[in-house]
Amino acid sequence: MAANGRKRRLQSDINVVPYIDVMLVLLIIFMVTAPLLTQGVQVDLPKASAKPLDDQTREPLVVSVDRAGLLYVSVGGSPMSAVPANEIARRVHIVLERDPKTPVLIKADQAVAYGKVVKVLSLLDGAGAGRIGFITENDGNTAH
Repeated sequence: MAANGRKRRLQSDINVVPYIDVMLVLLIIFMVTAPLLTQGVQVDLPKASAKPLDDQTREPLVVSVDRAGLLYVSVGGSPMSAVPANEIARRVHIVLERDPKTPVLIKADQAVAYGKVVKVLSLLDGAGAGRIGFITENDGNTAH
């Protein structure tokens, strides 16, 4: 019993203040990380009429060449930083050794010199890529 002779009643209300704090922290975390998830290599793709790839069940290995000529490589995600040519050859070789049927695609900016794209093709061929495709934007015409 309490000192004044009355019993204490239990409080059955839920204190929602901690839940609101957790919700605000999660909201801030998602607001900060969401733009980071959509980043990729900024590439102004050339326009061409081409049909889409037939086999899209495998995650492609994409080698990107940006306007400055820097190289990036990614398998299923977005690349984080530029990679030297010898490192790209090593990574492509490892991926193709694990699964030789992995599609290899080049995503090159249209302002990049032709010679740079040819060097990337040669690099990928040396790493064991038998078939190499190019990523382009659809120009609106249908290829037949």
